[in-house]
Amino acid sequence: AGAETVKRAVELDRASRFQESLVCYQEGIDLLLQVVKATKDEAKKHRYRQKISENYVLIFTEKRVLFLSDGKYHKQIRIEEDATGFSYEKVFQEYLSEIVSEVWVEDPYIRSLYNFLRFCEMLVKGPCKVKTIHLLTSYDEGSGKSQQISGLDEIQQSLRNYGVTLNIAFSSSIHDREIRFNNGWMIKIGRGLDYFKRPRGRFSIGYCDYDLRPCHETTVDVFHTKHTKKM
Repeated sequence: AGAETVKRAVELDRASRFQESLVCYQEGIDLLLQVVKATKDEAKKHRYRQKISENYVLIFTEKRVLFLSDGKYHKQIRIEEDATGFSYEKVFQEYLSEIVSEVWVEDPYIRSLYNFLRFCEMLVKGPCKVKTIHLLTSYDEGSGKSQQISGLDEIQQSLRNYGVTLNIAFSSSIHDREIRFNNGWMIKIGRGLDYFKRPRGRFSIGYCDYDLRPCHETTVDVFHTKHTKKM
């Protein structure tokens, strides 16, 4: 049963159904561990432990999915310099299930408000039913501060027309960049939301469609803490 469950997990993983595959991986390994505990034959115990070890290697080398020591799920995506095809929809929508109603964005350098606006537009379009967005950032320096506040106020007012509340807070000590959804998913991007390069002009390809816009090199780390348990 454990082997069949792990086999099913691999199939789901290949189909990019990561949440379901994660649960199957965990259940399969748990079943194998139960067999190990109940087996008195040392040779069989060795084979079962080897099978469990192989699956950890499979998860790590094939799909870059880890069961960390504290029981957290971890997936990592590397975005190369000038790479395209990494719009917010491509990066985030896999984790935006229908139950998502609250989002937290912590980023000390929300400087391109258009990027944050595009992120908000993605949330409004669904399939999630976001009602509240919490933004924690830092003030822009110098003359940009008033423009930053004005732009965020305008986004806040616009979101209200769609039944979404934007709570804005500022901190001078914030350093980490992370985005959290209330379904348990947490995404950390090295460059925050501003990982896109500036378009060459207003009428250049990639100006409107972020899938066609080149990116800066960065790393996206995805975590989940609700679908796994300590082993």
